[in-house]
Amino acid sequence: MPEAGSIQPPFEKTVLDSGVRVLTSNMPHTGAVSLQILFGAGSRYETDELAGSSHLFEHLLFKGTTRRPTPREISEAIEGVGGILNAYTDREATGYWCKIALPHYKDGLDVLLDMIRDPLFREEDIEKEKKVVFEEIRASHDSPEATVDMMMDDLLFPSQPLGRDIAGSVDSVQAVSTESLKGYLRTQYVANNTIISVAGALPHEQVVADVSELVDGFQEGEPAPMFPFVDNLSGPSVRLQHRDTEQAHLSLGLHGISADDDDRYALRLLSTIFGGSMSSRLFEEVREKRGLAYSIHAGPAHYKDAGSFQVSSGVDPERASEAIKVIMDEVVKLRDGVTEDEFSKSKELTKGRILMRMEESRAVAGSIGSQELLLGEVKPIDEVIAEYDAVEIDQLKGVANRLIDQDKLVLAVVGPFDSEDEFGPLLTL
Repeated sequence: MPEAGSIQPPFEKTVLDSGVRVLTSNMPHTGAVSLQILFGAGSRYETDELAGSSHLFEHLLFKGTTRRPTPREISEAIEGVGGILNAYTDREATGYWCKIALPHYKDGLDVLLDMIRDPLFREEDIEKEKKVVFEEIRASHDSPEATVDMMMDDLLFPSQPLGRDIAGSVDSVQAVSTESLKGYLRTQYVANNTIISVAGALPHEQVVADVSELVDGFQEGEPAPMFPFVDNLSGPSVRLQHRDTEQAHLSLGLHGISADDDDRYALRLLSTIFGGSMSSRLFEEVREKRGLAYSIHAGPAHYKDAGSFQVSSGVDPERASEAIKVIMDEVVKLRDGVTEDEFSKSKELTKGRILMRMEESRAVAGSIGSQELLLGEVKPIDEVIAEYDAVEIDQLKGVANRLIDQDKLVLAVVGPFDSEDEFGPLLTL
């Protein structure tokens, strides 16, 4: 495999006097530039009463600014030159991004910063956008796949923001006031909580100069901290939601590890072997050998101080118990370790996917920005590849035995069942 450094250029970082952090990766082969502006903001920063406010806030920044008072003027400034503009809210970060042709890169930067620095927060926009968010929430609850994921989060992380739906509820979003939104702008959207990451054919010095010009006078403040993870899970436990669906939607979960845990590279390799590809153990056993599912996948999620490891699939309701038994058998086998052949192939597959993903400017901008925000540092791709190369086979067995704990085992099911009774006895390790 070629050296990563020859494929992905290194990143550069500058901290402006205001505290805004600017990160760039020069990608001379592409005519597109991807920009992301990230904040330490999201559902883990919210009280129960304000659940969903981060997500609503994100929506409202697209509604208008003093210079661009309508949503159309904001979108046309990017789409009118062929660009793409969007945003996302997660548990630990909120990000605004655009991908735009190189000659128009500064226009993209200007639009994003204008949205963030000068939102109008008109009462009529807030009430209208709340209704839009209500429909987004209802759509998620109408989807069995989204519902089983939300149930899983609540099972793994009960009674805390980490286990709550990022969008909140209709009731909590309805209760969000204009003043609380303006307060959110003053606390979370401040200079020392801001990351600007840019990937494209641009020198770092130019990006820093352009950002410095546009963020002059950026507000300072002390961002509120996120609510910490509380380990209050006592499993095994099952939760069922009855629905007259054609499929039973299953999600099996365990507590995982944090984003900076030393075992994260071993866990990624283990998850690839277990359920991360069409040659994985789960795909072979569940789909190829038994025809139990069209798709099945497994993988970890990492947070600042916690994590999860989940298996998800949709199966024939009459074969749901059989599918859970097969999955549980495969979970147990992980504690015995993996073969040399599996280990070698998982390394190459994982490294190959990383390198291919880093060919795309949006992935690069997202990677360097989110690492800086959540971890306080960015690992160059060649160092990440070296970390995977350094993993030894026994580490996979070690992390499997560390995580596979019956007391931290949960199962969420959405489907045409009247009782959880048939599923509880299956959660035995």
